[in-house]
Amino acid sequence: KKGQALCQQIQRLLGEDAPLPAPHNISILSTNMKHFLMWSPVIGQGETVRYSVEFQGEYEREYANESWIPICECSLITVTVCNITEDISATVAYNLRVRADNGAQRSEWGTLKGFFIRNTTSLTPPLMKVIADGYHLLVELEDMGPAFQFLVFYWEKSQESRKMVKEVSSAIHLATMEAAAEYCVKAQTYVETINRSSSFSQTQCVRAQGSGSMWLITVLMSCVGFAAAALTLPFLVWKTRKIFQYSCCPIAVLPDALVTFSLCFQGAGYSQNHGAGKKSRHIDRKTCFSHCNEE
Repeated sequence: KKGQALCQQIQRLLGEDAPLPAPHNISILSTNMKHFLMWSPVIGQGETVRYSVEFQGEYEREYANESWIPICECSLITVTVCNITEDISATVAYNLRVRADNGAQRSEWGTLKGFFIRNTTSLTPPLMKVIADGYHLLVELEDMGPAFQFLVFYWEKSQESRKMVKEVSSAIHLATMEAAAEYCVKAQTYVETINRSSSFSQTQCVRAQGSGSMWLITVLMSCVGFAAAALTLPFLVWKTRKIFQYSCCPIAVLPDALVTFSLCFQGAGYSQNHGAGKKSRHIDRKTCFSHCNEE
């Protein structure tokens, strides 16, 4: 046991005196203008190993005495990857390096082999969805950021001529389609700052609705319109008649005196005029007035 403890103590002392190795296997993964610096982890003793990253651009090499600029977001981090997208802001050659810290120990700088230029980034075709909305040909594309534009090619499948649109928006109305015709679409990304394009996406084809279906919709809408007219027309006629009747021929209520006076005249008899062969109405005023007085 004493011998084992002595061996462990010697190993601990040797580990403390051993220099901290520099990060190695340093590489860059760059896809669609997003750049990440990666490296293999450093094995340290005791405390957690932390890493710091610096970069050097063309200006620093030629005009600033080959100085290096620290990347603040990647200072004393514990992970072995650093997002350097915001720092790679020009299409020039960049150099990058990484250093490890473990307590009081600090490694030498591990440097990327060769330079990195952002126009070497890998561009992938956009994710795409083609939609036939009635007779409208629409395409929805993956939003890949402000640096990207889309080159969209579309054509009627039965024809050879193709049309192209260049758009920044990820939702595009391409064309108005012919009835029952089949249209095809493919797209690629384009980055103006590096003047490069991706490969094309897989071609997708859709078919516009046929003229027969449009005819059926028209017939159905006409039937609905006629049914609505048949239901509402009698009501409108009745309502118009009532309004006309009340406007032109209002019902007036006679005063009681006029009603009584009218009854007097209605109570009068008729006399027969045999010579003329006609019936004439004779009003007996005395009878009328006496009848009115009785009332």
